[in-house]
Amino acid sequence: MEKRYPALSSFNLKRSCLMSSFISDVAFTPAVKEVQVRKGSRDTYARAENKGMMQREISEDLADFISRQISVFLASVSSDGAPYIQHRGGPPGFIKVLGPTTLGFVDYKGNRQYISQGNFSENPKAHLFLIDYMNRRRVKIWGEVSVIEDDPDLISKLMPADGQGHPEQVMIFEISAWDINCPQHIPQRFEAEDVKRALEEREIRIAELEAEIEALQGAID
Repeated sequence: MEKRYPALSSFNLKRSCLMSSFISDVAFTPAVKEVQVRKGSRDTYARAENKGMMQREISEDLADFISRQISVFLASVSSDGAPYIQHRGGPPGFIKVLGPTTLGFVDYKGNRQYISQGNFSENPKAHLFLIDYMNRRRVKIWGEVSVIEDDPDLISKLMPADGQGHPEQVMIFEISAWDINCPQHIPQRFEAEDVKRALEEREIRIAELEAEIEALQGAID
């Protein structure tokens, strides 16, 4: 039997519902739109909004992207408005898709500062930023976080098969909106394991070609 997770609290939900017409309003607040008007980009984004520029439900493309990531940045905000960004990493697939709009991942024991968790206890609003340097793609995800403690079954369900570290709790991320950005200005970088694998494949191919050359020379002689 599936467990029900605690209902995710809403931060200023009534005001948000009254002001929102598009999913992208989670990012394009009235203040943001005012800046867009002043700098001349509002018409472009207004047309994009009408076409549904952001989504809430997880698409196959987004699920595939998430399944290949080994790193994510998690942003929270304190009750005083102080922002905080924390890095989380793991083997590919450490972030799990749990439903049409729900993600989850195991939170490991660290330096025990608990800044993110403390922030979420007062303001569950959160942001996930994922970047794939090799393919020059980045994904921005807005939502709310619920921290689940003392649930060994859920930890076992979300724990990566080759994960390292000591799991402490689980973070459930309920998506409000997500967007995939263009690759402009993203530097192309490669993971050490990818470079190592490419070099090994090259050495194997070189050895094969050298063997073919030697065989041809032997046939000519």
